[in-house]
This record gives sequence, C-alpha cells and structure tokens, in this order.
Amino acid sequence: MSSHTAQTELTFLGKLILEGEIHCQTGLHIGAGKGSLEIGGADNPVVKDAFGIPYIPGSSLRGRLRSLLEQTLGLAIPSELVYLSKRKGQEVRIHQSDRPDDEICVIFGRNPGRVEKVTGEAMEVPLATPARLTVYDAPLLVDSITPAMRENLDDELTEVKSENAVDRITSQANPRTLERVPAGAKFKFRLVLDVLCAEDKPLLARIAEGLRLLEDDSLGGGGSRGNGRVSFGALSLAWRSKDYYAKGAAESSLLTASDLAALQQLASSEDFAEKIA
Repeated sequence: MSSHTAQTELTFLGKLILEGEIHCQTGLHIGAGKGSLEIGGADNPVVKDAFGIPYIPGSSLRGRLRSLLEQTLGLAIPSELVYLSKRKGQEVRIHQSDRPDDEICVIFGRNPGRVEKVTGEAMEVPLATPARLTVYDAPLLVDSITPAMRENLDDELTEVKSENAVDRITSQANPRTLERVPAGAKFKFRLVLDVLCAEDKPLLARIAEGLRLLEDDSLGGGGSRGNGRVSFGALSLAWRSKDYYAKGAAESSLLTASDLAALQQLASSEDFAEKIA
C-alpha cells in the first residue's frame, strides 16, 4: 500500500512522461467489435483508426495493467471486488475500496458514491480520487511492417489466423478466423503520471511492475492461444515540473533508450524522489 492518508493534500508538482515502443513477439489481436465486419473479411477484425491503420487503445493497455496489478497485490478476490455491471452474462467486477492508501485506486482513480460489493454490504465512497495515470492510444509504427513481412500478410498491415473449435462428440470442426497485427510490428506508447503530492512519487515503480508483468502475460484477445505476447523497449522518461507549464522551464530527462529493468531500478532508487523535486 502507499503512504497516502485521509489528510494527504493534493496540489500539483508535475508530470512524469514515459514513452517507448511496444514490440509484438506474437500476433496481436485487439478486437474492433462485430459492428465492423466486412464481407469476405476475418470473423474478428482488429481495431483500426480512421485511416485503416491498427492501433492499441489506451483503454486496453490501461485495463490490462490494472488487472495484472490487482492480481499481484491480492486484490482480485471477492471481498475486494465491486460490480461495475451486473447485467446477466456481462458482469464486470473490479477492485475498489475506500482506503486512502489503496495504490490501485490512487493510480487508476475512484468515483464517489454507493457501490455494490461482490460479497458483503454495499460501500459508500465519500470522495472522488483523481486518477494519476493516463494511457494514450498507441499508434502502429507502419515502417515496422517491413516489405518482406508484407509479402506474407493477408492484408497490407495484418494477417489472418485460422482456428478450429472441434466438437468433442461429433468431431465436427467449427472454423473461425482472427485478424492479427503480425509478430515484429511495433507501436509507440505514451503514459503520463500526474504527481499531485509527495506520496505519489513511488507510484512509478508500481506502474513499471505492471509493465513487466505484462511482458510475461498477454495483451488483447486469445492470449492463452498464443496471441498478444509483447515486450517494451526504447523507453524514455522525462520529468516536467510545475514550472515547466507555468514558466516554460526545461524538462529533466531521467531515462533514454532504456529497458524496463533500467526503469525499475530508477523508480526504486533511494534518490528518485529528489530527482523529481
């Protein structure tokens, strides 16, 4: 848990800007929904921007980081979960508490009001907690799809993976197709961590932990079937203090062309808080 208390006063100290690349180690599928099906296209297309170029929605990356951190912190258990939706067959349960030192709620935000817990009585959250972490959509680096790769793709930027579900009684195959961004593709990502008090400074280490967990998990759909293995590289970290915005002061470069190990080492160092004073 964090060192935040009910008496912690929020102001604005600055922002940490983390940028880098997401490297697809296996094909990546983040679905666009059935509303985008095309005649002759894959059953499950990937999400694309207005120009038809695949991207990773910030909500997908942010949600995966939150889910992994909830699990590793032991918060994905019934007593720690609340309902976002109770629609039958579409239930959504996430972690939320009213504890001021709850890192998940500090990083990802918390809405005020009455929430229904999965187990136990409903909980009343008196005050909102502003989210510290912003995750932007990650555009595809189109040049990462090389001419040699394009020769073997089913579309200009994507491949189609065929799968079969086999009935255990009749042995009848039920084929389906899945559109994926191919292995070798790269996306440009950007995370911004608002530092609103001194107690927020250690939160970067927790975010770095989530990114590292993701490297040994999966992003998008079909992870248990080999999709969505990613890694992070070419990381840069900058500190923009309050004076950067108010007076045009220069930003401080804390990390360049680095990996997650270097990011974790920096964020966990004893003098990190001083570097973003």
